[in-house]
Amino acid sequence: MSIRRPTQAVAVVGALLLAAVVLLAVELGLGALRYGSGKLADPCKPHAFEGHGFDAVVQQVVLDGLNGAACRLGTTREELVLSFDPNGGYSSRRWDRQTVEKAVRAGMISAVNNAEDRGNIPGVLAPLLRSAIEAAPLDQLIRGAINLRDLLG
Repeated sequence: MSIRRPTQAVAVVGALLLAAVVLLAVELGLGALRYGSGKLADPCKPHAFEGHGFDAVVQQVVLDGLNGAACRLGTTREELVLSFDPNGGYSSRRWDRQTVEKAVRAGMISAVNNAEDRGNIPGVLAPLLRSAIEAAPLDQLIRGAINLRDLLG
């Protein structure tokens, strides 16, 4: 394809450049610089949780427990969860197993206490949950795979 007039070629290139500048300006105006730079929540501050029913209570207790553990370790909940995988390599900060176990158990017990205070967990069930948290192996506590056999044997 040949263009017969050089002014025609300059006009096409100029139009393309103008379109690129307009597109860039629109994207920047819509917040392109902030895209993907989400702010991580402070695990030491209480967070509102919306939801109802048993599933919502379980989710809130687990998230509160992880927040409590992360707060004790001085990190974010996300970094704490990523550090559970020893082969993941995501976390720049490592804690020994005993420190993580102590923080996770304390965070989960505190979360159960808070849920009991809010009336989300019946007073009869709360001591059983606290016993399960104290007795369960850490790996199973993290995965949520606690069953009666683990607690009794």
